[in-house]
Formats: sequence, C-alpha cells, structure tokens
Amino acid sequence: MKIKRTRLLSCLIAAGCFAPVVSHATDGYFSHGYGMKAKGMGGAAIATAQDAFGGANNPASMVFAGDRLDLGIDWFSPRRKIERTGSGGFGAGSLDLNVDSDSTNFFIPEFAYNKMLSQSMSLGVSVYGNGGMNTDYPGGQLGARCGAPVAPANALCGTGRLGVDLTQLIIAPTLAYKVSANHSLGIAPLFGYQRFEAKGLQAFGPLSQSAGDLTDKGHDSSTGWGMRVGYLGRLTDSFSIGAMYTSKMRMSPFKKYQGLFAEGGDFDIPEHYGAGVSIKPADRWMVALDYVRINVNAVKAPGNPSASAAPLGASNGPGFGWQNINVFKLGVQWQYSDKLALRVGYNHSDNPIGPADVTFNILAPGVVTEMYTAGFTYAFDAKSELTMAYMHAMNNSVTGSSFFNNFGPGVGGTEKISMYQNSLGIAYAWKF
Repeated sequence: MKIKRTRLLSCLIAAGCFAPVVSHATDGYFSHGYGMKAKGMGGAAIATAQDAFGGANNPASMVFAGDRLDLGIDWFSPRRKIERTGSGGFGAGSLDLNVDSDSTNFFIPEFAYNKMLSQSMSLGVSVYGNGGMNTDYPGGQLGARCGAPVAPANALCGTGRLGVDLTQLIIAPTLAYKVSANHSLGIAPLFGYQRFEAKGLQAFGPLSQSAGDLTDKGHDSSTGWGMRVGYLGRLTDSFSIGAMYTSKMRMSPFKKYQGLFAEGGDFDIPEHYGAGVSIKPADRWMVALDYVRINVNAVKAPGNPSASAAPLGASNGPGFGWQNINVFKLGVQWQYSDKLALRVGYNHSDNPIGPADVTFNILAPGVVTEMYTAGFTYAFDAKSELTMAYMHAMNNSVTGSSFFNNFGPGVGGTEKISMYQNSLGIAYAWKF
C-alpha cells in the first residue's frame, strides 16, 4: 500500500507541472472533451469507461477503467479576428479596422492515472484544463484616431498590445465504488489553479472603480476548490447510462485585476452537469451521446452584461455577458480489428455571446458552436496503446453595435468577432 500511495503522490506532483501551459476551449471556455479518446468522439464520455479521465468526465467510470496511466499532448490552434466598419471615430478619422489575434499555437498536456484497490473500488487522478480566453492583438492599428492622450492606439483605444490570457488547471483525485456488479458511484474533489493577465485596456480606466487594478499588471493567480459526483450503470451488455454533477468552483479573486472583473476580481468556475448514454448496436460498434449544461451566467465576471452602468470591478459591474449554454456531444467508435479502433464525432454548443456584448468579447471571442472530430487507437499489445484525435471547429461570428457608440452616435459603428479552431493530439497509455 505504501508503494501505491507513493506512486499516486508522484503523479499528483507531476500533474502540477502542467499549470503554466493549459489553454483550451471550444464549448464556451471549456474543452470539447477530456482525454484523447473522448476528443475523437466529439467529447462524449459520460457513459463510457475507456481511459482514466473519469475525474473530468464522470467519476463513476473509473472503477470500470482498470489499472492504467494515460499521458498525452494536444496541439490547439484558435484563430480570432476583429472587424469594425462604419465608425465615425472621435474626430480624427474612423475607428474602422480588421485585425487578427496572434498567439495561435498552444501545446496542452493531459494526464490521468487509475488504480484498482479491489474488484469494486478504484482510486485515481485526472488532470485537465480549461481556458482559451486568450487573445493577443498587435497594437497601433488606430494610430491617433482614438484622440488624446492615447496615440498610437490598439483596437480598444488603449496603448500597446491588446488581449487577455486565462488558463485553468484542475486536479481531480477520484474515488469510485461499484454498488453492484454493473452500477457504480464516484466522487472527485476538484482542486483548481487559474492564471490571468490583461493588456491594453487603458481606455477603460475612467469606467473602473479601481483603474490601477485594471490592465497591464502582469499575471495574477487564483486557487479554489469544488466537487464532482457521478453515476454509471451498465444496464445490459450493449446499453449504458451515466450522469454527473459538478459544483461551482469557488476561486480566490484576482487582486491585480479587481478593477476589471465584477466582485473585485472574482472569477469562479461555473457549475455544470450532464447525462449520457452509450449503445453497442452491433458487434464492434459503439455510439455515445452526451448532454451537458454549463451555467456560466451565474458567475458575475463572465456573466454580467457588458452594458451595466456600474463601474468595472463592482459587484454588478460589466462582464462579458456570457449566457448559459447547452452542449450536445455525439461519438461513434468502430473496432476495426483487435488492434485498431476508429472514431468520429460531432459537438454542438450554444453560442454564449450575443450582439449586445460584442465589444467586450473582442477579448474573449468564444463564439464557435459546431465541431467535427476524428481519431483512432492502436494497441501495440495488451499493455500499451497509442491514441490520436483531431478536431475542427467551424468558423462562426457575432456582429453588433460597438460599445463606443455610447460616446456619440456612430462613433464605433458595427463590430464583428469571429473564430475557428483546429486541434491535433496524441496520447500513450500503459495498462498495469
């Protein structure tokens, strides 16, 4: 037992090294899936038990996953664009522009471990990330057109580069127990670390209750915790059901940015829950379908409307205006041979951003709604396998009236934010 505890502790320490590089988003600012097998199936995993990422998908699945270690890396490439047209400007020419965000390549590790303590109990850990609210627009597009004292100006009339960087790392130690041969329950306390930085927002200083804690303060960090619980039932050899619930993760505030985020820098991770089914309609085939609800609007920093008249940083101050979203995930797996499994998937989520909040979401244009995935697993032998997964998120956009129109009719014209994404990942698994 001492060896088992030492191995699990080593895994947790290694997982902590992933924190600085997690940045991934497709379903709002959540990943479309956790674990490379789920990513190849549109993210569907609540009613399956194919790897050790149950702490991220459904804790109850871990007791069916066996002894294994999953380790991989995902290349993620989001492409974001701002367009502003028909603007009158502040008297020194229009504010029209067309600019793409830099920072288009991220490499995201994934890690999970599971150990069977008995035939009916398992203990493991899943390490995963959220984020993707990462933008990095070059400055100077507007020159002196924003007026004194800012010149040359970025897309939001601030100085220097414009953007934000939000990354979230979650470590989920997971205990699962079979209440009978085919039914299990699981629980995973969630320990979260997040990091944030904002740049180029100087023009919003007069709108903040603490302008010195608004922008260009470097990275700040936050920690907190929550809980995930789950159920998995294998009702027949070919039909399984699952469900999971994740509480809001209460995070400490970003003190360096208490003049930007509502509630003095608070940025909790929202409550979400879901249910899924998996069906084996024929030999070597599996179909999985998940539904997930993400209640992001209940967190004030992303959820408050950007048109709020209160100061930035106040409890009811402006946010990103993100709405709650529903996500549907569909995956199909074909066991082509004893060694090779092939996968395809589709993921559809609501767009959390409406036309009224376009300007603030230049910083976080999480507007994609449709994703297509494919992947495979090749088993070298009974103890090791290689998995790859690809995802393409279709280009989507939102158009609305610019926030700058509040300073005079037609000053800001019309703005359009758009994004598409690609990812390609590889993972290796050892079975013990």
